[in-house]
Amino acid sequence: MDRYVDAAPGVRLWTEAHGPADAPPLLLIMGAQAPALGWPDEFVGLLARRHRVIRYDHRDTGRSTWGYDERPYPVTALAEDAVAVLDAWGVDRAHVVGMSLGGMLAQLLLADHPERLRTATLIGTGSLSSAAFRRPDGTSVPAEQLPGPDRALLEFWSRPVPDDIDPAAELDRRVEHWRLLGGDVLPFDADDARDRERRIIAQTGRYRAGSAHARADVSGMDRTGALARNDVPVLVVSAPADPVYPPPHPEHLVQTIRGARLIEVPGMGHALPRTVHAPLAEAILEHSDDWS
Repeated sequence: MDRYVDAAPGVRLWTEAHGPADAPPLLLIMGAQAPALGWPDEFVGLLARRHRVIRYDHRDTGRSTWGYDERPYPVTALAEDAVAVLDAWGVDRAHVVGMSLGGMLAQLLLADHPERLRTATLIGTGSLSSAAFRRPDGTSVPAEQLPGPDRALLEFWSRPVPDDIDPAAELDRRVEHWRLLGGDVLPFDADDARDRERRIIAQTGRYRAGSAHARADVSGMDRTGALARNDVPVLVVSAPADPVYPPPHPEHLVQTIRGARLIEVPGMGHALPRTVHAPLAEAILEHSDDWS
């Protein structure tokens, strides 16, 4: 079942739900410039066995409104969009799973709208806290000095996308991006990545990738105090091969979010290949079952 949601003046979001209508609701929040289909159908199906799973296209992705150039917005507005999605589906409180930028938006919800969350699961993201990371030996690392993205990814992101890029070349570029994001431990399934991106392009109706989320204002996102006072059950997923937020970012999240606990999905990078669907879904379901 799908529907459009009016999230803000001039902003409509495409959303869809899977699973029993009377099951505990679970909201999936994808990363920057990633639409709802960034959550693989097989993974959504595993969660939908016990949840009403809602996923949606951020603004400037998929079938949602593309309007950043006319109406710029801050990243914090994307968190308010998530609240609008819950409202539209009649959900008072949901389990929330956020990946990458989606994990940051989930932290904004923890801080600003804790009454709307049953639990939160954070995957492949960094903490919205300026608190230093405490090493096991007792020394500290300032938050801003934690490791950044892998050099190969930074080089990829620095390459300008030609104005005249054709659909085939754009598809190749996206597959290469997923190869880098997946890390260097689990085998990379290029055919699966290509098939998913073909579906995303077909659903979006355009093949050129957007850049709105990279240009959006990121100020006002520090939630150090609120996260330290958190009362919502939080699960942090450690992806040891993540080239975007490598360890100790997951450990830093656990330190800065009160009551958070950590689990590891071996070999996982900054992507959702089939090999991680079962263990990741199992971890999310166990976490949500404890608090449903």
